[in-house]
Amino acid sequence: MTSDLTALAATANTIVSGAAEQCFANARLVLANRVMTGAVHITGDRIAGITEGDHVPAGAIDCRGDILLPGLVELHTDNLERHMEPRPKVKLPHVPAILAHDGELASVGITTVFDALRVGSMVSDNEHWNRYAREVAGEILGLRARRALRVRHLLHLRAEVCSNTLLEELSEFGPDDLVGLVSLMDHTPGQRQFRDMSKLRTYYSGRYGYSDAEFDALVAARRDLGDRVRIPHEEATVSEAARLGATLASHDDTTCAHVTRSAEMGIRLAEFPTTPEAAAACRDAGIRIIMGAPNLVRGGSHSGNVGAEELAENGLLDIISSDYVPSLLLNSAFRLATLWDDLPRAIATVSATPAEATGLHDRGRIAEGMLADMIRVELMEEVPVIRAVWRGADRIS
Repeated sequence: MTSDLTALAATANTIVSGAAEQCFANARLVLANRVMTGAVHITGDRIAGITEGDHVPAGAIDCRGDILLPGLVELHTDNLERHMEPRPKVKLPHVPAILAHDGELASVGITTVFDALRVGSMVSDNEHWNRYAREVAGEILGLRARRALRVRHLLHLRAEVCSNTLLEELSEFGPDDLVGLVSLMDHTPGQRQFRDMSKLRTYYSGRYGYSDAEFDALVAARRDLGDRVRIPHEEATVSEAARLGATLASHDDTTCAHVTRSAEMGIRLAEFPTTPEAAAACRDAGIRIIMGAPNLVRGGSHSGNVGAEELAENGLLDIISSDYVPSLLLNSAFRLATLWDDLPRAIATVSATPAEATGLHDRGRIAEGMLADMIRVELMEEVPVIRAVWRGADRIS
């Protein structure tokens, strides 16, 4: 990600603060390598300093011993699509859906989000992949320009390499669109996430009412398309990500060969590797590993893939994404804190590490000079309860 994009991301949707200086005192501060009782001093929208001790200066916000964390950074969420289409074939107006999505993220402590939008549609068979990314991106940008959003929004383009319109849709985006992340998706039946054909058949019959014959026809058409376009579309997507100044990610790597291919393309983030072998290969290749909060909190993958806890226990987990349940992002970090017996390390998986992995070096940590994006949390029987959320020292929840 370019430095210009980082600067734009910091200033986009700026809310004018009512106070030039603020202090959040008597809090348990989760810093990079330790937890201490102290105060955070804010000037404008930045952290100006940190002091140790439980003293509460006049005019300061008394956190009463609650935990103060950096705002969460979310790289991959399908939450916006859920608001736009809450049920199959039930489509809602985009703007209220975006606002509802934004408000939900703010309420669970997410202060920076990469909104995942699929690019690459199906036009040759009876599928449910309609073109929408450019239109929705424009609406997000418009709301951001009008300061209607609480959270810092960037874009994550999910590039479906085995689709009909990928290259045309990618060409509609430019550097000013704040595309911070591009992931290469391949949902061809029989491999990666969909290597278990019985689960995929059950999904299509249950969600879309496909008969066996219709499903078999879909599989044949998808595999034929993949054979024809996979390699050229991958290569073109890598070039487009460079043009946009975006970080590249892979998705659902399953084999060592998948990871080797990812490394050859310059990928440094792996979303949801599906096997321990793929995750270990990612570590060897210097590719950071992202796993889903629902997988971790549920104790396993709903698709039958490797469990996030297993990878965490073996040192093969760097970043947690809420995936499709925003409220689980913070919960998953505290679950990791118990597993690792290391709260700062766990909180980094949802703050500092995703920020650094996408070139956003001005957030994700409670440290001098960082954006004052913070969450006040109280633990109730080991469950984190959010008491307040600030973005740039402005309260958003």
